[in-house]
Amino acid sequence: MINTAMWAKALRVIPRITKKEWDTLDVISRWLIASRAAVFIMTALAAGIGGLLAYRSGNFNWILFVLSLFGLVFAHASNNLLNDLVDYNKGIDKDNYYRAMYGPQPLEHGLLSKQVFYRYIFFTLSLATLIGVYLIWQTGWSSMWFFGAGLFFLLFYTWPLKYIGLGEPSVIFVWGPLMIGGTYHVVTGGDWNSYVLMISLVYALGPTTVLFGKHTDKLPEDKKKGVHTLPVILGEKASRYTTIGLWVAQYILIGALVITGLMGSAMLVVLLALPKLIWAIKIFAKPRPTEEPEGLEKNTWPLYLSAHAFVYNRRFGMLFLLGLIAEVIIYTL
Repeated sequence: MINTAMWAKALRVIPRITKKEWDTLDVISRWLIASRAAVFIMTALAAGIGGLLAYRSGNFNWILFVLSLFGLVFAHASNNLLNDLVDYNKGIDKDNYYRAMYGPQPLEHGLLSKQVFYRYIFFTLSLATLIGVYLIWQTGWSSMWFFGAGLFFLLFYTWPLKYIGLGEPSVIFVWGPLMIGGTYHVVTGGDWNSYVLMISLVYALGPTTVLFGKHTDKLPEDKKKGVHTLPVILGEKASRYTTIGLWVAQYILIGALVITGLMGSAMLVVLLALPKLIWAIKIFAKPRPTEEPEGLEKNTWPLYLSAHAFVYNRRFGMLFLLGLIAEVIIYTL
């Protein structure tokens, strides 16, 4: 039976459910939970930013934008599914490892057989690929560079990139020049502009800080299992302060865009996120608790730094998008 309430919940949070509850769900609910749809908002925002910049340029195609949006979401979903498959095969998610604690890991928890899980991956990756091929056909071979780079990171992020400290730099590239720049390029029919790169980096630093928080949360466990994420290499304290530095860098980049005239003063609306930034900095300036602290939202632990980074990133990202919308309206009047 179709459960639209679960669709909405799975798009908002990563539900924690039992096998009995899982067996009552429709296939869309299962796919949304298995692919961790709650984090798709970061990808949707990236596509939205690329689309807004394309609209600002005066060369916008609605059909290509919608296809780009769905193509990126299905690519993100494919990566999440592959991530779980690879980690499951390597035994990473055994013994209450973080991924199996903050949400259902379909394979580790026995919610799906490998055969069915492969079908999920095939379906999701096929849709992403078909959309990508169509966009290349519509916009020319220059889009092949974005498609090829996206496929590379989709297939190899989990292994070996994440295992050798290149996961975090990959996210900067993927959620920045690749997603935002790629959407802009496709929606405009093959155009490119240097200021798009700077704007894409402002946004990309946000998802990167969420990943930094997540990998710092599970730093000891990753180290034991031989997963050398960047926080494992840098250490806990350096990773927390690196995250703070990335947040500050976002404001510096926006200041540079406004001062140089590449973007208007409407972008300064992100300054409304400063109270939330101070809140997040206070959390990251202290060592991560070893036990669940009081007042933490239910079903969040063992995620802690990443959960707070996500809350701040959502505030900044929405204000950033609002500033872009205002900028586009003013620019196109």
